[in-house]
Amino acid sequence: LAEHMQAAAAPVVDMLVGPRFALGAWVGDSIGGGGINLGAQDCHAAEKGAHTGDTSAAMLSDLGCQFVIVGHSERRTDHGETDSEVKAKAAAAQGAGLTAIICIGETEQERDDGKTFDVVKTQLHGSLPDGATAANTVIAYEPVWAIGTGRTPSNDEVQEVHALIRAELTQALGEDQAGGVRVLYGGSMKPENARDLIALPDVDGGLIGGASLKAEDFWAIAESCSG
Repeated sequence: LAEHMQAAAAPVVDMLVGPRFALGAWVGDSIGGGGINLGAQDCHAAEKGAHTGDTSAAMLSDLGCQFVIVGHSERRTDHGETDSEVKAKAAAAQGAGLTAIICIGETEQERDDGKTFDVVKTQLHGSLPDGATAANTVIAYEPVWAIGTGRTPSNDEVQEVHALIRAELTQALGEDQAGGVRVLYGGSMKPENARDLIALPDVDGGLIGGASLKAEDFWAIAESCSG
């Protein structure tokens, strides 16, 4: 990926990779000078203290990270993370000079029950730190039922939720800031559908899971973003 970015006549997109912490230093060295940002998959809410097995945002910054994902659906499900915990992690990330990528999204049951809008609004407002701005915040919409399943909402459904997120951000941050917050789509985006998804008015990029495991697929998605 770094070689592709270096070979591009101009920066194709803003790209970052978020490896697990144990690989962070190695990945950071591998992409050094390649025009790709380094991120992490999670951080602890506390700046320091006795928290064995956790990693602070300050340590991620020292490692060279510019971004950190918080509130990923797997963290919310596997670790029972609440909106308030995600909010605290996002605030810690921003306090350490990192951009927080805040994940929100509904489960299949919640969608089937017609609760998508309610869940998305509740998670967004509950997870957004008081100091959030367009410069330090990215929102990623993850329809949980579409992650890694091959199922993808229709383009109209994706745009509908992203438009809702933009409207709620406007309410929370004001129009100027809300317009600058990047809202990513994170549910089974792949080379075959990336261009159509990225073309939607309120989709600013993708939070890529399975399709990022093959460099050529990830690069194809990046090229879709630039077109």
